[in-house]
Amino acid sequence: MIMSRIAQQHANTIQRTVLVTGATGYVGGRLVPQLLERGFRVRCIGRDVRKLQSRPWSGHSCVELHEGNVEEVDRTAELLRGCEAMYYLVHSMLVAGDDYTRRDRKLARDAAYAADRAECSRIIYLGGLGETGDDLSAHLLSRREVESCLQSGSSAVTVLRAAMIIGSGSASFEILRYLVERLPVMITPRWVQTEVQPIAIRNVLTYLVDCLDVSETAGRTLDIGGPQVVTYKKMIREMAQALKLPRRLIIPVPVLTPRLSSLWIHLVTPLSSRIARPLTEGLRNKVVCRNNETQQLMPQRLLTIAQAIESAIGRAQSNNIETKWSDAGVMPGDPDWAGGKVFVDARTITIHADLKSVFCAVCRLGGANGYYASDWLWWLRGIMDRVIGGPGLRRGRRDPDQLSYGDALDFWRVTDVRQDQLLELRAEMRLPGVATLSFDIQHDQQTPGNSVLTQTARFKPLGLLGLVYWYMVVPLHGLAFNGMLTGIRRRAESFATEVPAEEADNAASSRATSDSACISKPATRHSNID
Repeated sequence: MIMSRIAQQHANTIQRTVLVTGATGYVGGRLVPQLLERGFRVRCIGRDVRKLQSRPWSGHSCVELHEGNVEEVDRTAELLRGCEAMYYLVHSMLVAGDDYTRRDRKLARDAAYAADRAECSRIIYLGGLGETGDDLSAHLLSRREVESCLQSGSSAVTVLRAAMIIGSGSASFEILRYLVERLPVMITPRWVQTEVQPIAIRNVLTYLVDCLDVSETAGRTLDIGGPQVVTYKKMIREMAQALKLPRRLIIPVPVLTPRLSSLWIHLVTPLSSRIARPLTEGLRNKVVCRNNETQQLMPQRLLTIAQAIESAIGRAQSNNIETKWSDAGVMPGDPDWAGGKVFVDARTITIHADLKSVFCAVCRLGGANGYYASDWLWWLRGIMDRVIGGPGLRRGRRDPDQLSYGDALDFWRVTDVRQDQLLELRAEMRLPGVATLSFDIQHDQQTPGNSVLTQTARFKPLGLLGLVYWYMVVPLHGLAFNGMLTGIRRRAESFATEVPAEEADNAASSRATSDSACISKPATRHSNID
Protein backbone atom coordinates (compact mmCIF):
# COMPACT_ATOMS: atom_id res chain seq x y z
CA MET A 1 0.00 0.00 0.00
CA ILE A 2 2.76 2.43 0.96
CA MET A 3 4.78 1.58 -2.15
CA SER A 4 1.76 2.08 -4.40
CA ARG A 5 1.06 5.44 -2.78
CA ILE A 6 4.67 6.50 -3.34
CA ALA A 7 4.48 5.36 -6.95
CA GLN A 8 1.28 7.35 -7.42
CA GLN A 9 2.87 10.46 -5.91
CA HIS A 10 5.86 10.05 -8.21
CA ALA A 11 3.56 9.72 -11.22
CA ASN A 12 1.77 12.91 -10.24
CA THR A 13 5.07 14.82 -10.22
CA ILE A 14 5.80 13.88 -13.83
CA GLN A 15 4.61 16.67 -16.07
CA ARG A 16 2.06 15.52 -18.62
CA THR A 17 2.62 16.49 -22.25
CA VAL A 18 0.09 17.03 -25.03
CA LEU A 19 0.36 18.05 -28.67
CA VAL A 20 -1.94 20.78 -30.00
CA THR A 21 -2.50 21.00 -33.73
CA GLY A 22 -4.18 24.14 -35.05
CA ALA A 23 -2.66 26.19 -32.21
CA THR A 24 -2.84 29.39 -34.26
CA GLY A 25 -6.57 28.97 -34.89
CA TYR A 26 -9.50 30.40 -32.98
CA VAL A 27 -9.99 27.54 -30.49
CA GLY A 28 -6.40 26.27 -30.42
CA GLY A 29 -4.98 29.69 -29.60
CA ARG A 30 -7.20 29.84 -26.50
CA LEU A 31 -6.79 26.21 -25.51
CA VAL A 32 -3.01 26.38 -25.05
CA PRO A 33 -3.06 28.84 -22.09
CA GLN A 34 -5.82 26.79 -20.43
CA LEU A 35 -3.68 23.65 -20.65
CA LEU A 36 -0.69 25.55 -19.26
CA GLU A 37 -2.83 26.75 -16.36
CA ARG A 38 -3.63 23.11 -15.56
CA GLY A 39 0.08 22.28 -15.46
CA PHE A 40 0.52 20.54 -18.84
CA ARG A 41 3.55 20.83 -21.07
CA VAL A 42 2.22 21.78 -24.49
CA ARG A 43 3.80 21.08 -27.85
CA CYS A 44 2.38 23.20 -30.65
CA ILE A 45 2.76 22.46 -34.35
CA GLY A 46 2.08 25.02 -37.07
CA ARG A 47 2.83 25.62 -40.73
CA ASP A 48 4.88 28.71 -39.83
CA VAL A 49 6.65 28.83 -36.48
CA ARG A 50 6.77 32.65 -36.62
CA LYS A 51 3.01 32.71 -36.32
CA LEU A 52 3.22 30.56 -33.20
CA GLN A 53 5.94 32.83 -31.81
CA SER A 54 3.60 35.82 -32.07
CA ARG A 55 1.15 34.34 -29.54
CA PRO A 56 1.32 35.81 -26.02
CA TRP A 57 1.87 32.37 -24.48
CA SER A 58 4.75 31.44 -26.81
CA GLY A 59 7.45 32.34 -24.27
CA HIS A 60 6.04 30.15 -21.49
CA SER A 61 8.61 27.71 -20.12
CA CYS A 62 6.23 24.78 -20.68
CA VAL A 63 5.50 25.53 -24.34
CA GLU A 64 7.34 23.99 -27.27
CA LEU A 65 6.88 25.52 -30.73
CA HIS A 66 7.45 23.34 -33.79
CA GLU A 67 7.12 24.09 -37.48
CA GLY A 68 5.41 21.41 -39.50
CA ASN A 69 2.21 20.11 -41.02
CA VAL A 70 -0.02 17.24 -39.93
CA GLU A 71 0.39 15.63 -43.36
CA GLU A 72 4.11 15.26 -42.60
CA VAL A 73 3.49 11.95 -40.83
CA ASP A 74 7.07 11.31 -39.70
CA ARG A 75 7.34 14.80 -38.23
CA THR A 76 3.99 14.55 -36.45
CA ALA A 77 4.82 11.10 -35.07
CA GLU A 78 8.13 12.42 -33.75
CA LEU A 79 6.39 15.24 -31.90
CA LEU A 80 3.72 12.88 -30.54
CA ARG A 81 6.22 10.58 -28.84
CA GLY A 82 5.86 10.99 -25.11
CA CYS A 83 2.55 12.83 -25.45
CA GLU A 84 -0.49 11.74 -23.49
CA ALA A 85 -2.85 13.03 -26.17
CA MET A 86 -3.16 14.97 -29.40
CA TYR A 87 -5.69 17.77 -29.75
CA TYR A 88 -6.84 17.72 -33.36
CA LEU A 89 -8.14 21.22 -34.18
CA VAL A 90 -7.29 21.39 -37.88
CA HIS A 91 -9.82 22.71 -40.39
CA SER A 92 -8.99 23.49 -44.02
CA MET A 93 -11.90 25.77 -44.92
CA LEU A 94 -9.80 28.94 -44.77
CA VAL A 95 -6.88 27.28 -46.52
CA ALA A 96 -8.19 24.93 -49.20
CA GLY A 97 -11.37 26.71 -50.31
CA ASP A 98 -13.94 24.53 -52.05
CA ASP A 99 -11.61 21.54 -51.83
CA TYR A 100 -11.54 21.59 -48.03
CA THR A 101 -13.54 18.36 -47.57
CA ARG A 102 -11.04 16.21 -49.47
CA ARG A 103 -8.08 17.85 -47.74
CA ASP A 104 -9.66 17.48 -44.30
CA ARG A 105 -10.12 13.74 -44.87
CA LYS A 106 -6.49 13.32 -45.89
CA LEU A 107 -5.14 15.32 -42.94
CA ALA A 108 -7.26 13.34 -40.47
CA ARG A 109 -6.03 10.02 -41.89
CA ASP A 110 -2.43 11.26 -41.69
CA ALA A 111 -2.95 12.35 -38.07
CA ALA A 112 -4.41 8.95 -37.11
CA TYR A 113 -1.48 7.16 -38.76
CA ALA A 114 1.05 9.41 -36.99
CA ALA A 115 -0.66 8.72 -33.65
CA ASP A 116 -0.37 4.98 -34.29
CA ARG A 117 3.31 5.33 -35.16
CA ALA A 118 3.96 7.23 -31.93
CA GLU A 119 1.73 4.92 -29.85
CA CYS A 120 -0.26 7.95 -28.68
CA SER A 121 -3.26 6.66 -26.74
CA ARG A 122 -5.68 9.60 -27.10
CA ILE A 123 -6.93 11.97 -29.81
CA ILE A 124 -9.33 14.75 -28.85
CA TYR A 125 -11.32 16.34 -31.66
CA LEU A 126 -13.76 19.24 -31.68
CA GLY A 127 -16.41 18.49 -34.30
CA GLY A 128 -19.88 19.74 -35.17
CA LEU A 129 -23.35 18.88 -33.92
CA GLY A 130 -26.08 17.95 -36.35
CA GLU A 131 -28.88 15.51 -36.93
CA THR A 132 -27.81 12.06 -38.01
CA GLY A 133 -28.87 10.94 -41.46
CA ASP A 134 -28.35 11.84 -45.09
CA ASP A 135 -29.64 15.41 -44.88
CA LEU A 136 -26.50 16.88 -43.30
CA SER A 137 -24.93 19.89 -45.05
CA ALA A 138 -21.60 19.36 -46.80
CA HIS A 139 -19.80 21.13 -43.97
CA LEU A 140 -21.33 19.04 -41.18
CA LEU A 141 -20.92 15.87 -43.24
CA SER A 142 -17.22 16.73 -43.60
CA ARG A 143 -16.94 17.00 -39.81
CA ARG A 144 -18.39 13.47 -39.55
CA GLU A 145 -15.92 12.18 -42.13
CA VAL A 146 -13.03 13.64 -40.14
CA GLU A 147 -14.31 11.78 -37.08
CA SER A 148 -14.28 8.49 -39.01
CA CYS A 149 -10.79 9.10 -40.39
CA LEU A 150 -9.39 9.84 -36.92
CA GLN A 151 -11.10 6.71 -35.57
CA SER A 152 -9.47 4.57 -38.27
CA GLY A 153 -6.35 4.22 -36.11
CA SER A 154 -5.85 2.48 -32.79
CA SER A 155 -5.93 5.62 -30.61
CA ALA A 156 -9.01 6.23 -28.46
CA VAL A 157 -10.73 9.24 -30.05
CA THR A 158 -12.81 11.62 -27.94
CA VAL A 159 -15.15 13.60 -30.18
CA LEU A 160 -16.81 16.68 -28.74
CA ARG A 161 -19.57 17.89 -31.05
CA ALA A 162 -20.51 21.55 -30.68
CA ALA A 163 -23.06 23.75 -32.40
CA MET A 164 -22.56 27.53 -32.61
CA ILE A 165 -19.67 28.69 -30.43
CA ILE A 166 -20.22 32.14 -28.91
CA GLY A 167 -17.08 34.09 -28.17
CA SER A 168 -15.39 37.32 -29.12
CA GLY A 169 -13.82 36.94 -32.55
CA SER A 170 -15.55 33.67 -33.51
CA ALA A 171 -17.00 33.43 -37.02
CA SER A 172 -20.50 32.69 -35.71
CA PHE A 173 -20.40 35.61 -33.29
CA GLU A 174 -19.10 38.00 -35.98
CA ILE A 175 -21.86 37.02 -38.43
CA LEU A 176 -24.57 37.44 -35.82
CA ARG A 177 -23.25 40.74 -34.45
CA TYR A 178 -22.80 42.41 -37.84
CA LEU A 179 -26.19 41.31 -39.11
CA VAL A 180 -27.91 42.68 -36.03
CA GLU A 181 -25.92 45.92 -35.94
CA ARG A 182 -26.40 46.76 -39.61
CA LEU A 183 -29.91 45.51 -40.41
CA PRO A 184 -32.94 46.84 -38.49
CA VAL A 185 -35.09 44.82 -40.90
CA MET A 186 -33.99 41.33 -41.94
CA ILE A 187 -35.42 39.28 -44.77
CA THR A 188 -34.19 35.84 -43.80
CA PRO A 189 -34.36 32.26 -45.14
CA ARG A 190 -36.59 29.71 -43.43
CA TRP A 191 -33.63 28.46 -41.38
CA VAL A 192 -34.21 31.35 -38.98
CA GLN A 193 -36.72 28.99 -37.27
CA THR A 194 -34.16 26.13 -36.95
CA GLU A 195 -33.34 25.07 -33.41
CA VAL A 196 -29.78 25.48 -32.14
CA GLN A 197 -28.04 24.88 -28.81
CA PRO A 198 -25.14 27.38 -28.74
CA ILE A 199 -22.29 27.15 -26.25
CA ALA A 200 -19.86 29.73 -24.87
CA ILE A 201 -16.19 29.38 -25.85
CA ARG A 202 -15.39 29.35 -22.12
CA ASN A 203 -17.41 26.15 -21.68
CA VAL A 204 -15.94 24.55 -24.82
CA LEU A 205 -12.40 25.04 -23.53
CA THR A 206 -13.28 23.62 -20.12
CA TYR A 207 -14.69 20.46 -21.72
CA LEU A 208 -11.61 20.10 -23.93
CA VAL A 209 -9.27 20.23 -20.95
CA ASP A 210 -11.44 18.27 -18.50
CA CYS A 211 -11.84 15.28 -20.78
CA LEU A 212 -8.15 14.43 -20.35
CA ASP A 213 -8.80 13.59 -16.70
CA VAL A 214 -12.10 11.77 -17.21
CA SER A 215 -11.26 8.30 -18.49
CA GLU A 216 -14.90 7.62 -19.40
CA THR A 217 -14.62 10.11 -22.26
CA ALA A 218 -11.96 8.08 -24.09
CA GLY A 219 -13.33 6.55 -27.28
CA ARG A 220 -16.65 8.40 -26.87
CA THR A 221 -18.59 10.84 -29.05
CA LEU A 222 -20.15 13.48 -26.81
CA ASP A 223 -22.48 16.37 -27.61
CA ILE A 224 -21.67 19.69 -25.96
CA GLY A 225 -24.05 22.64 -25.76
CA GLY A 226 -25.21 25.42 -23.51
CA PRO A 227 -28.22 25.27 -21.18
CA GLN A 228 -30.73 26.61 -23.75
CA VAL A 229 -32.24 25.40 -27.02
CA VAL A 230 -33.45 28.34 -29.11
CA THR A 231 -34.09 29.33 -32.71
CA TYR A 232 -31.76 31.56 -34.71
CA LYS A 233 -34.55 34.14 -34.60
CA LYS A 234 -34.34 34.15 -30.80
CA MET A 235 -30.54 34.48 -31.00
CA ILE A 236 -30.86 37.54 -33.23
CA ARG A 237 -33.14 39.15 -30.67
CA GLU A 238 -30.80 38.24 -27.80
CA MET A 239 -27.95 39.91 -29.69
CA ALA A 240 -30.00 43.07 -30.33
CA GLN A 241 -30.88 43.29 -26.65
CA ALA A 242 -27.24 42.84 -25.60
CA LEU A 243 -26.17 45.57 -28.04
CA LYS A 244 -28.95 47.82 -26.66
CA LEU A 245 -30.51 48.13 -30.11
CA PRO A 246 -34.23 48.35 -30.97
CA ARG A 247 -36.02 45.07 -31.63
CA ARG A 248 -35.15 43.79 -35.12
CA LEU A 249 -37.94 43.02 -37.58
CA ILE A 250 -37.39 39.51 -38.99
CA ILE A 251 -39.24 38.39 -42.11
CA PRO A 252 -38.59 34.74 -43.12
CA VAL A 253 -39.12 33.95 -46.82
CA PRO A 254 -38.82 30.59 -48.64
CA VAL A 255 -36.91 31.84 -51.69
CA LEU A 256 -33.51 32.67 -50.20
CA THR A 257 -31.06 29.92 -51.16
CA PRO A 258 -27.80 29.24 -49.28
CA ARG A 259 -25.91 30.87 -52.15
CA LEU A 260 -27.94 34.08 -51.97
CA SER A 261 -27.72 34.07 -48.17
CA SER A 262 -23.93 33.65 -48.24
CA LEU A 263 -23.57 36.53 -50.73
CA TRP A 264 -25.66 38.73 -48.45
CA ILE A 265 -23.55 37.71 -45.44
CA HIS A 266 -20.46 38.54 -47.50
CA LEU A 267 -21.72 42.07 -48.15
CA VAL A 268 -22.85 42.79 -44.58
CA THR A 269 -20.32 40.94 -42.39
CA PRO A 270 -16.51 40.46 -42.40
CA LEU A 271 -16.76 36.86 -43.66
CA SER A 272 -16.29 36.06 -47.32
CA SER A 273 -18.98 34.24 -49.27
CA ARG A 274 -16.55 31.30 -49.69
CA ILE A 275 -16.55 30.77 -45.92
CA ALA A 276 -20.13 31.88 -45.34
CA ARG A 277 -21.72 29.47 -47.82
CA PRO A 278 -20.84 26.14 -46.12
CA LEU A 279 -21.75 27.66 -42.77
CA THR A 280 -25.06 28.94 -44.16
CA GLU A 281 -25.91 25.58 -45.71
CA GLY A 282 -25.49 24.01 -42.27
CA LEU A 283 -28.06 26.34 -40.72
CA ARG A 284 -30.88 24.20 -42.12
CA ASN A 285 -29.81 21.35 -39.80
CA LYS A 286 -31.12 21.18 -36.27
CA VAL A 287 -28.08 21.24 -33.98
CA VAL A 288 -29.18 20.16 -30.51
CA CYS A 289 -27.54 17.80 -28.00
CA ARG A 290 -29.03 14.32 -28.00
CA ASN A 291 -28.52 13.85 -24.27
CA ASN A 292 -26.89 15.30 -21.15
CA GLU A 293 -24.05 12.78 -20.84
CA THR A 294 -21.24 15.31 -21.22
CA GLN A 295 -22.46 17.48 -18.37
CA GLN A 296 -22.86 14.41 -16.18
CA LEU A 297 -19.30 13.26 -16.89
CA MET A 298 -17.73 16.74 -16.69
CA PRO A 299 -20.00 19.06 -14.72
CA GLN A 300 -19.43 22.81 -15.02
CA ARG A 301 -21.47 26.01 -14.88
CA LEU A 302 -22.80 26.61 -18.40
CA LEU A 303 -23.29 30.20 -19.52
CA THR A 304 -26.69 31.18 -20.86
CA ILE A 305 -26.92 32.69 -24.33
CA ALA A 306 -27.34 36.18 -22.87
CA GLN A 307 -24.33 35.72 -20.58
CA ALA A 308 -22.14 34.38 -23.41
CA ILE A 309 -23.11 37.19 -25.78
CA GLU A 310 -22.61 39.90 -23.16
CA SER A 311 -19.20 38.50 -22.25
CA ALA A 312 -18.14 38.36 -25.92
CA ILE A 313 -19.39 41.89 -26.60
CA GLY A 314 -17.51 43.14 -23.56
CA ARG A 315 -14.29 41.61 -24.88
CA ALA A 316 -14.83 43.08 -28.34
CA GLN A 317 -15.64 46.56 -27.03
CA SER A 318 -12.60 46.58 -24.75
CA ASN A 319 -10.37 45.36 -27.63
CA ASN A 320 -9.38 42.34 -25.54
CA ILE A 321 -9.84 39.64 -28.17
CA GLU A 322 -7.37 36.81 -27.64
CA THR A 323 -7.95 35.05 -30.97
CA LYS A 324 -10.08 35.74 -34.03
CA TRP A 325 -11.54 33.63 -36.83
CA SER A 326 -9.30 35.36 -39.40
CA ASP A 327 -6.10 34.36 -37.53
CA ALA A 328 -5.99 31.11 -39.48
CA GLY A 329 -5.37 32.75 -42.87
CA VAL A 330 -2.72 31.36 -45.19
CA MET A 331 0.72 32.94 -44.94
CA PRO A 332 2.20 33.64 -48.38
CA GLY A 333 5.77 32.81 -49.30
CA ASP A 334 8.51 34.29 -51.45
CA PRO A 335 7.80 32.21 -54.61
CA ASP A 336 4.93 34.58 -55.46
CA TRP A 337 7.55 37.23 -56.28
CA ALA A 338 9.78 35.01 -58.43
CA GLY A 339 10.26 36.39 -61.96
CA GLY A 340 8.35 39.08 -63.81
CA LYS A 341 8.10 42.86 -63.43
CA VAL A 342 7.62 44.31 -59.95
CA PHE A 343 6.56 47.95 -59.66
CA VAL A 344 7.93 49.85 -56.67
CA ASP A 345 6.69 53.08 -55.09
CA ALA A 346 9.02 54.15 -52.25
CA ARG A 347 8.57 57.30 -50.11
CA THR A 348 10.71 58.51 -47.22
CA ILE A 349 10.08 60.98 -44.39
CA THR A 350 12.18 62.23 -41.48
CA ILE A 351 10.46 62.17 -38.10
CA HIS A 352 11.51 64.00 -34.93
CA ALA A 353 10.92 60.97 -32.73
CA ASP A 354 12.66 57.80 -31.57
CA LEU A 355 12.27 54.42 -33.30
CA LYS A 356 9.82 53.12 -30.71
CA SER A 357 7.43 56.05 -31.13
CA VAL A 358 7.50 55.71 -34.92
CA PHE A 359 6.91 51.98 -34.73
CA CYS A 360 3.95 52.48 -32.37
CA ALA A 361 2.43 54.99 -34.80
CA VAL A 362 2.89 52.65 -37.76
CA CYS A 363 1.31 49.74 -35.87
CA ARG A 364 -1.90 51.72 -35.33
CA LEU A 365 -2.79 51.59 -39.03
CA GLY A 366 -6.20 50.29 -40.05
CA GLY A 367 -9.26 49.12 -38.21
CA ALA A 368 -11.07 51.80 -36.22
CA ASN A 369 -7.85 53.87 -36.21
CA GLY A 370 -8.04 54.47 -39.95
CA TYR A 371 -5.11 55.30 -42.23
CA TYR A 372 -4.22 58.79 -40.95
CA ALA A 373 -5.38 60.49 -44.17
CA SER A 374 -7.82 60.02 -47.07
CA ASP A 375 -9.88 57.52 -45.09
CA TRP A 376 -12.70 58.06 -47.57
CA LEU A 377 -10.43 56.67 -50.29
CA TRP A 378 -9.62 53.57 -48.24
CA TRP A 379 -13.30 53.20 -47.42
CA LEU A 380 -14.19 53.35 -51.11
CA ARG A 381 -11.51 50.79 -51.96
CA GLY A 382 -12.88 48.53 -49.22
CA ILE A 383 -16.43 48.79 -50.61
CA MET A 384 -15.19 47.96 -54.13
CA ASP A 385 -13.27 44.98 -52.82
CA ARG A 386 -16.26 43.72 -50.84
CA VAL A 387 -18.55 43.92 -53.86
CA ILE A 388 -16.22 41.78 -55.99
CA GLY A 389 -15.78 39.14 -53.28
CA GLY A 390 -12.79 40.36 -51.27
CA PRO A 391 -12.53 40.86 -47.49
CA GLY A 392 -12.91 44.66 -47.62
CA LEU A 393 -12.23 46.63 -44.46
CA ARG A 394 -14.68 44.79 -42.21
CA ARG A 395 -12.22 42.29 -40.78
CA GLY A 396 -10.68 45.19 -38.89
CA ARG A 397 -7.93 44.20 -36.48
CA ARG A 398 -7.78 42.12 -33.30
CA ASP A 399 -6.02 44.78 -31.18
CA PRO A 400 -6.10 48.57 -31.78
CA ASP A 401 -2.44 49.14 -30.87
CA GLN A 402 -0.41 45.98 -31.42
CA LEU A 403 0.20 43.79 -34.46
CA SER A 404 1.65 40.28 -34.58
CA TYR A 405 2.89 38.10 -37.38
CA GLY A 406 -0.06 36.56 -39.22
CA ASP A 407 -2.66 39.07 -37.96
CA ALA A 408 -5.42 40.15 -40.31
CA LEU A 409 -5.65 43.93 -40.71
CA ASP A 410 -8.63 44.98 -42.85
CA PHE A 411 -7.75 43.63 -46.29
CA TRP A 412 -4.08 43.15 -45.37
CA ARG A 413 -2.17 40.36 -43.64
CA VAL A 414 0.91 40.99 -41.44
CA THR A 415 3.71 39.02 -43.10
CA ASP A 416 6.66 40.47 -41.19
CA VAL A 417 6.99 42.51 -38.02
CA ARG A 418 10.18 43.41 -36.17
CA GLN A 419 9.99 45.50 -33.05
CA ASP A 420 10.92 49.16 -33.73
CA GLN A 421 12.25 48.24 -37.18
CA LEU A 422 9.77 46.93 -39.73
CA LEU A 423 6.14 46.22 -40.52
CA GLU A 424 5.20 44.46 -43.76
CA LEU A 425 1.66 43.93 -44.99
CA ARG A 426 0.48 41.82 -47.89
CA ALA A 427 -2.75 42.69 -49.66
CA GLU A 428 -5.54 40.10 -49.50
CA MET A 429 -7.96 42.28 -51.41
CA ARG A 430 -9.03 41.14 -54.88
CA LEU A 431 -6.22 42.29 -57.18
CA PRO A 432 -4.87 41.39 -60.64
CA GLY A 433 -1.48 40.83 -59.04
CA VAL A 434 0.41 40.57 -55.76
CA ALA A 435 0.89 43.66 -53.57
CA THR A 436 2.74 44.46 -50.35
CA LEU A 437 3.16 47.60 -48.27
CA SER A 438 6.15 47.85 -45.94
CA PHE A 439 7.37 50.38 -43.39
CA ASP A 440 11.09 50.40 -42.62
CA ILE A 441 12.32 52.49 -39.66
CA GLN A 442 15.95 53.49 -39.15
CA HIS A 443 17.98 56.00 -37.14
CA ASP A 444 18.63 59.32 -38.85
CA GLN A 445 22.38 59.35 -39.35
CA GLN A 446 22.43 63.14 -39.77
CA THR A 447 20.42 64.08 -36.66
CA PRO A 448 20.69 61.87 -33.56
CA GLY A 449 17.31 61.27 -31.94
CA ASN A 450 15.41 61.48 -35.23
CA SER A 451 14.15 58.56 -37.30
CA VAL A 452 13.77 57.93 -41.01
CA LEU A 453 10.65 56.07 -42.15
CA THR A 454 10.58 54.50 -45.62
CA GLN A 455 7.24 53.37 -46.95
CA THR A 456 7.43 50.99 -49.93
CA ALA A 457 4.56 49.71 -52.03
CA ARG A 458 5.37 46.79 -54.34
CA PHE A 459 3.09 45.32 -56.99
CA LYS A 460 3.64 42.36 -59.29
CA PRO A 461 1.00 42.58 -62.03
CA LEU A 462 -0.69 39.53 -63.53
CA GLY A 463 -1.30 40.07 -67.23
CA LEU A 464 -2.55 43.17 -69.00
CA LEU A 465 -5.24 43.81 -66.40
CA GLY A 466 -2.53 44.04 -63.72
CA LEU A 467 -0.63 46.65 -65.72
CA VAL A 468 -3.79 48.70 -66.26
CA TYR A 469 -4.62 48.51 -62.55
CA TRP A 470 -1.17 49.76 -61.50
CA TYR A 471 -1.20 52.78 -63.78
CA MET A 472 -4.74 53.63 -62.66
CA VAL A 473 -3.90 53.66 -58.94
CA VAL A 474 -0.46 55.31 -59.12
CA PRO A 475 -1.96 58.85 -59.20
CA LEU A 476 -3.88 58.05 -56.01
CA HIS A 477 -0.74 56.94 -54.19
CA GLY A 478 0.38 60.55 -53.81
CA LEU A 479 -2.86 61.39 -52.06
CA ALA A 480 -3.15 58.29 -49.87
CA PHE A 481 0.50 57.49 -49.12
CA ASN A 482 1.84 61.02 -48.62
CA GLY A 483 -1.06 61.77 -46.30
CA MET A 484 -0.41 58.52 -44.43
CA LEU A 485 3.26 59.36 -43.90
CA THR A 486 2.40 62.85 -42.66
CA GLY A 487 -0.16 61.39 -40.26
CA ILE A 488 2.34 58.81 -38.97
CA ARG A 489 4.85 61.59 -38.36
CA ARG A 490 2.36 63.65 -36.37
CA ARG A 491 1.31 60.67 -34.28
CA ALA A 492 4.90 59.49 -33.67
CA GLU A 493 6.05 62.96 -32.60
CA SER A 494 3.04 63.15 -30.30
CA PHE A 495 3.97 59.78 -28.78
CA ALA A 496 7.58 60.94 -28.33
CA THR A 497 6.51 63.96 -26.28
CA GLU A 498 4.08 61.90 -24.18
CA VAL A 499 6.60 59.23 -23.15
CA PRO A 500 8.64 61.24 -20.62
CA ALA A 501 5.52 62.31 -18.73
CA GLU A 502 4.19 58.77 -18.77
CA GLU A 503 7.49 57.40 -17.48
CA ALA A 504 7.50 59.98 -14.68
CA ASP A 505 3.98 58.94 -13.66
CA ASN A 506 4.96 55.28 -13.71
CA ALA A 507 8.04 55.97 -11.60
CA ALA A 508 5.99 57.88 -9.05
CA SER A 509 3.40 55.11 -8.96
CA SER A 510 6.14 52.53 -8.52
CA ARG A 511 7.61 54.40 -5.55
CA ALA A 512 4.18 54.81 -3.97
CA THR A 513 3.42 51.10 -4.19
CA SER A 514 6.86 49.66 -3.54
CA ASP A 515 5.88 48.35 -0.11
CA SER A 516 3.12 46.21 -1.63
CA ALA A 517 4.83 45.30 -4.89
CA CYS A 518 5.00 41.62 -4.01
CA ILE A 519 1.27 41.37 -3.31
CA SER A 520 -0.78 40.34 -6.33
CA LYS A 521 -4.27 39.13 -6.92
CA PRO A 522 -4.65 35.41 -7.62
CA ALA A 523 -5.06 34.49 -11.28
CA THR A 524 -8.67 34.22 -12.32
CA ARG A 525 -9.47 31.15 -14.36
CA HIS A 526 -10.87 31.79 -17.85
CA SER A 527 -9.98 35.48 -17.60
CA ASN A 528 -9.08 35.82 -21.29
CA ILE A 529 -11.19 33.30 -23.18
CA ASP A 530 -14.57 34.89 -23.95
